[in-house]
Amino acid sequence: MELSEEMRPIKNDIPDEIMIKVSSFPSMPGAGIKLRALLAEEDVSMDEIEGILRHDPGLSTNVLRLANSTFFGVPRKVETLKHAVLLLGIKRFAQISVSASMSKTMDKAVEGYDLSSGELWLHSIAVSTTAEAFARHKKFAETNDFFTPALLHDMGKLVLGEFVKKEFQKIQSITAKGVPLDIAENMVLGTDHAEIGALILGRWSFPSDLVNAVRWHHNPERNKNSTTKSDMVYLSNLVCQPHADSDSADGQFITPSSIVLDRLGIKLEQYKVIAEKAHSWMKKLSDTLTFD
Repeated sequence: MELSEEMRPIKNDIPDEIMIKVSSFPSMPGAGIKLRALLAEEDVSMDEIEGILRHDPGLSTNVLRLANSTFFGVPRKVETLKHAVLLLGIKRFAQISVSASMSKTMDKAVEGYDLSSGELWLHSIAVSTTAEAFARHKKFAETNDFFTPALLHDMGKLVLGEFVKKEFQKIQSITAKGVPLDIAENMVLGTDHAEIGALILGRWSFPSDLVNAVRWHHNPERNKNSTTKSDMVYLSNLVCQPHADSDSADGQFITPSSIVLDRLGIKLEQYKVIAEKAHSWMKKLSDTLTFD
């Protein structure tokens, strides 16, 4: 089922109650803003990153917690931040630091989507790491930031969750007919979590290409301004869905958009291999990290 072609990327008829929640949504954590800015620089020093982390002991703890996860394949226990840099490299360490900085925002339970504490954050880390894996596979330019939009693609769920919960029966009755969740959200709520996520990133003054990647991470074929970045977020998110490698009803493989695969130059068999690896990564991450 398609939404009308006249729908703009960001509508002006989103219900007021939802827009109030968007306008009151917290700003991106200051440490995350500073760390992300460092990621955009060609030469980043450990001293610069450590200078940001040392002002937030809880953040430093989360960085080490993530670095020690088997998810990142570190061969031995990481004891200090500098040790982590030596084992992971400065870019991967900076990415882990950005991920850790978002934990306070993203590790909350989201009832409308049946996400327990930490699940949204874990999924987001997995998607961002998968995007990086696709980028390495295709040898895309190091300067192209696939990590950030992949990490933040589901921010809209933090706002829309309570509204989805209130209208759960209506939304479920629509998805039961085979309609994708984001379209069902739009039919019932007048918007969807991808659009709300794009609004949040817009308020955070993110570049338009990152906002666009979040806005269309479920509907890449309808994206009139498609980029490698938006296609990558779509594909990486699809890979990291619980049943991305099979249809829970009949065991058939859920095939991603052939248009996106063609645009990225990725063969279906290559996609399947990375999907299998991603599911292994997610299990390692969830086994290592626990939440209250």
